[in-house]
Amino acid sequence: MNPQAEFDIIVYGATGFTGRLVAEYLAARYGVGGEVRWAMAGRSAAKLAQVRDEIGAPADTPLIVADAADPASLRAMVARAKAVLTTVGPYQLYGSDLVAACAAAGTDYLDLSGEPNWMAEMIAAHDAAAKASGARIVFSCGFDSIPFELGVIFTQGLAKARLGHPVPRIKGRVRSMRGGLSGGTAASGAATMAAIQKNPALAGLMFDPFALTPGFKGPAQPDGMTTHLDPDLDQEVGPFMMATINTKNVHRSNFLQGRPWGADFAYDEMAVVAPGAATAFTSLGGAGGPQPGEGPSKEEREAGFYDLLFIGVDADGRQVRGSVHGDRDPGYGSTSRIIAETAICLVKEAADVPGGVWVPGAALGQKLIARLSANAGLSFKDETA
Repeated sequence: MNPQAEFDIIVYGATGFTGRLVAEYLAARYGVGGEVRWAMAGRSAAKLAQVRDEIGAPADTPLIVADAADPASLRAMVARAKAVLTTVGPYQLYGSDLVAACAAAGTDYLDLSGEPNWMAEMIAAHDAAAKASGARIVFSCGFDSIPFELGVIFTQGLAKARLGHPVPRIKGRVRSMRGGLSGGTAASGAATMAAIQKNPALAGLMFDPFALTPGFKGPAQPDGMTTHLDPDLDQEVGPFMMATINTKNVHRSNFLQGRPWGADFAYDEMAVVAPGAATAFTSLGGAGGPQPGEGPSKEEREAGFYDLLFIGVDADGRQVRGSVHGDRDPGYGSTSRIIAETAICLVKEAADVPGGVWVPGAALGQKLIARLSANAGLSFKDETA
């Protein structure tokens, strides 16, 4: 973190759909220049001013012009911030120079990346520089993958309290959800598929649960792709679109924490298959989703929700169960508040976290659970019978 910086947080991409929601949330909850000193950044000063006025942010909200195609403008922006929060994706197309600038300058970085091929590349390229400068580079700070990573951390806490030790197996289950994926998520998926077509070796990375744990390979993991009756739920479960990303981040979380859940930890994610309950998150199919910059109405965002269950299974068959509920649609309403509060947590409550490439839960743990519970509409519950 850059302690002398002018701003706590710069929201880069504030004129895009999700970035605008982040700025709107910060303006409504924190104002400008008070507890959280933040600024809006993007390619066009005129568009930034327009969005500032439309979201009701104060007229003196700082505006910063920066362009992903102009590395010098990124370096100038990064120098002014303790943390840069970016919603400018796909990150494999627009994020690499910003990560490099933050890692070099000692400025924290947060994004919404669900692009494991690019994340693996960034870990290899910039982890050492971030450790040297003190920059905390934090990927996947939205619905991918915070509710899932924190759900596992919360459930392992239940296991320690109830069983005396972490469990070697957790099953993540999406019980229900209303709301679809964002246009940015769809664009990131398309960019990843294009990257695999150019370099077929990346396909192996996409299906490797340990693609983000350099130097460590755990045991074979549960299938997660075959629809079946889950005896612990007595319901059919099927593939969950985001599992290929979230499972990698959960294993990286265990890796970064020193493997407290064991070197043989097993984790999978699946969605309950209920008639008529399919969402955009259950498969990669369908081309009718929003384009980048588009998204659901305020009413649709507020009507959305998600309900996630985590079943921890001990070696002797005993179980603990934790749940995570979000009170907005996952792709926009919840994600925009989650990344905003994660940035504040990183800047305000995590001075002891060293530099390096992180996932949010491994870096912030219980502090982030508490902040998201208090401010972002998430609830964590013990459902152990």
